[in-house]
Amino acid sequence: MAERDPDRLVVAFARLARRLGLEVPVGATVTLGQAWAAVGLGSRDACYWAGRVVLLRRPEDVGLYDQAFRAFWDGERAEPDEVERPVAVTVGLDLPDDAAVARDEPAETEDVTLRVRWSPAEQLRTRDFATCSRAELDEAHRLIADLRLVSAQRRSRRHRPTRRARGRPDLRRTVRRSLRADGEPIRRAFTRPSERPRPVVLLCDVSGSMEPYARAFVRFLHTAVVGGARVEAFALGTRLTRLTRELSSRDPDEALAAAARRVTDWSGGTRLGEGLRAFNDRWGVRGLARGATVVILSDGWDRGDPDLLAGEMRRLRRVAHRVVWVNPLKASADYAPLARGMAAALPHVDEFVTGHSVAALDDLVAVLAR
Repeated sequence: MAERDPDRLVVAFARLARRLGLEVPVGATVTLGQAWAAVGLGSRDACYWAGRVVLLRRPEDVGLYDQAFRAFWDGERAEPDEVERPVAVTVGLDLPDDAAVARDEPAETEDVTLRVRWSPAEQLRTRDFATCSRAELDEAHRLIADLRLVSAQRRSRRHRPTRRARGRPDLRRTVRRSLRADGEPIRRAFTRPSERPRPVVLLCDVSGSMEPYARAFVRFLHTAVVGGARVEAFALGTRLTRLTRELSSRDPDEALAAAARRVTDWSGGTRLGEGLRAFNDRWGVRGLARGATVVILSDGWDRGDPDLLAGEMRRLRRVAHRVVWVNPLKASADYAPLARGMAAALPHVDEFVTGHSVAALDDLVAVLAR
């Protein structure tokens, strides 16, 4: 074995191993030749272990390698039919029709069929509301009803008892404890500022340009209002309409029907500037938006004066904690805020997010919880 050309031996061994079913790339053949040249062809054990280190990638290939090495080094007879035939694996959807076909297959087949399942709800979570069918929209509305809006916390002026020995002294609890020690304030009590949910104000555009998304957004408003958080809901169109009372019903169909009766300018024009001015004058600046997270759900198409919209957004930004703008058109890859209303409002927005799908609304919930 040592008298023959080492390169020819390596190539012959690699060809034999491939014929028996072992995967031997060209690079591994070159590395094997270098390894055998380093250990020398005079030692059978050294060549065996050098080739095993170089060629094996999986524990299942040990048998194939041993068979190839014995056939090459010791001259044992090895045929490819001695190698176990690989089992064909077929992957298919687990549908009722496929299940019936699988039962009719002959029992003696050795092939394996893997049945995988897919979830329409998971696919629907990322689908744009504008491309959904009526049945898919109904299912999306049910998924929206499962969302839970949790607003961010803020410090309150009220204090609550704490077990830590720091903070503001609680005189009443300290005196009460001192009665157990003959009036000596041995165990002092303290209080710390408490936290409460930050108010959330939702302003939903219900104009004609928002028709593919308005009903899903109103469903989201209903979920937020009945979720227990401090949420106020309004509809923006040619006028401003407060919908908090109408959406407070636990029955979503009844709440949406009441909201539809309340909103007289559904699928009409859009005057975002005038609507925001009405909100700031009557509710926002007076206290409803102070320290609150204000969410505007609109595509930014406005028939009014963009300067008026920019001015009202500036007023709203001064009193609100954060202003979040939800634009479903932002999900498009080639979207640019070229609409006059969107361009005027964007400099006064803290968060600019999409809301075109259930997953996007779920991300919005996470943004509001920060």
